[in-house]
Amino acid sequence: MPAMNRRSPLLRWGLALTGALLLVAAAAPLLAPYDPAEQVDPAATLYRPPGTALAAIRLRDGGWLLADRVSRTAAGLAYERLGKVDSLPAARVANLTATGVADRRRFLLGSDRFGRDVLSRVVYGTRVSLAAGLLSVVLALTLGVALGSAAAMGGPLADAVIMRGVDALLAFPGLFLMIALAALFQPGSVALVLILGALNWMEISRLVRAEILSLQEREFVLAAKAIGERPIVILWRHLLPNALTPVLVQSTLLVGNLILVESSLSFLGLGVQPPTPSWGNMISEGRDALAAGWWVATFPGAAIAFAVIAFNLLGDGLRDALDPRALGRFRRPAEAEVPEATLRPL
Repeated sequence: MPAMNRRSPLLRWGLALTGALLLVAAAAPLLAPYDPAEQVDPAATLYRPPGTALAAIRLRDGGWLLADRVSRTAAGLAYERLGKVDSLPAARVANLTATGVADRRRFLLGSDRFGRDVLSRVVYGTRVSLAAGLLSVVLALTLGVALGSAAAMGGPLADAVIMRGVDALLAFPGLFLMIALAALFQPGSVALVLILGALNWMEISRLVRAEILSLQEREFVLAAKAIGERPIVILWRHLLPNALTPVLVQSTLLVGNLILVESSLSFLGLGVQPPTPSWGNMISEGRDALAAGWWVATFPGAAIAFAVIAFNLLGDGLRDALDPRALGRFRRPAEAEVPEATLRPL
């Protein structure tokens, strides 16, 4: 593989944004303020707007009441909830303080129709959507590299059979085919990853085949053949390491595309199923309440856009950084090559 130029601005931005996404996914239990499926007093937390803070009254029987305002009284606690004022005796409140109650529940990005915290669901949805995209690409990469290598090195018959199969699969509209397969099988995370990976390896296989066919005529490959190395050794040690540069770029771009496809299938109810949060099914849950709770669909939609932009920037940055012809574009003026001094006659 050619040397990487790390000064590409696209590469720096892509690494920063994808690194931030991976960090959010890895640290979801630490970053999410609440359990993404937790429903506390749904009647009082229905479609609360971003920035809402409610007083959390913990009852002695283990339940919770959320109120807009609370105040301490001589008998216990007075609170305003759902536009009504009511009171509780001190014996029923477990977190009573001198001024009210000790706990508050904050919805930084609002709540949905079940009173669940949107921020927590977006954070945990990062895990689900990234895992679906990355695992699907790993499967597609495995199938694409294996079949592309087999087509390039298996002889004319293997090449014709595999490439005509690739052409036949590419002839079908990809999204419609994925929807049809997702509808046939029981929707779920595992089936979704298998479907996405099994239907997106064709471009990778064509890239691998083209690169290997080009590299087979290079001097280092001819030298390896001349000293008697086996074809599998030549493929593993010489061809694949030099053919994976465009494949790596294509795979990175494919991650963003598959995150978008996974969100589309989950939006249609054919992907990750509730209550497991994914960005697609969160948008689906919020599509019927855009007037009452625009934030339910807006924030996961923004997360999808962020993820797709991040992986596209990373792919474009890798393409620029790994392209030998682009190495001079990002040099600083001080690092530009100094022309050789003109020889003066004595």
